[in-house]
Amino acid sequence: MTQAETTSNGPLEDKLRINLSSSDDASEEAADVPELSEDDVFHLLQNERRRRVLAYLREHDDGEGVDMRDVVDAIAAEEHDTTVQALRSKERQRVYIALYQSHLPKLDDAGVIEYDQRRGWVSRTAATENVERYLETDTASSDADTDEDAVPSETAATGVAAVLLVAGYSGYVPVLTDAIVSIGLFALLCVMVARRRLD
Repeated sequence: MTQAETTSNGPLEDKLRINLSSSDDASEEAADVPELSEDDVFHLLQNERRRRVLAYLREHDDGEGVDMRDVVDAIAAEEHDTTVQALRSKERQRVYIALYQSHLPKLDDAGVIEYDQRRGWVSRTAATENVERYLETDTASSDADTDEDAVPSETAATGVAAVLLVAGYSGYVPVLTDAIVSIGLFALLCVMVARRRLD
């Protein structure tokens, strides 16, 4: 075999080799994206702090990742309805411990984020975007539930309670004794508490 036969056949072969290696890289990247079932995704998103982590990364991770302390500050400020500058150290610490010990490792184990615990660095992964689609749906549906379902039912219950009180204590409805009004209000309260727990 001559030396010419053992060397490359020119630019065409080089181009083919480059295309094959880039397609291998693409298939490796696709293999790196974890397969998450809908149940897995909803389990991850059922916790509000994990949802807030993903929302923060969507806004602030430009591909380089973010400092975990910035994530902690933003979430603590949001939870306490204040600014980062006005946060107390205890408010910060509670969020920090929960994220450090539980929520960030759980998201990292699922492949949804990359969390370098030693450096305190958090970044998005190839799977983050897939989960964020569910995050938007979940937020929209929970907002719709709050606006269209919970508020009117609580308003209606308050109205029924007011009618019971007025009718019972005004004397216009003699059948409604103090005991019946009290039992009715207690039953209404139990129904409201049970409904809130189910939601």
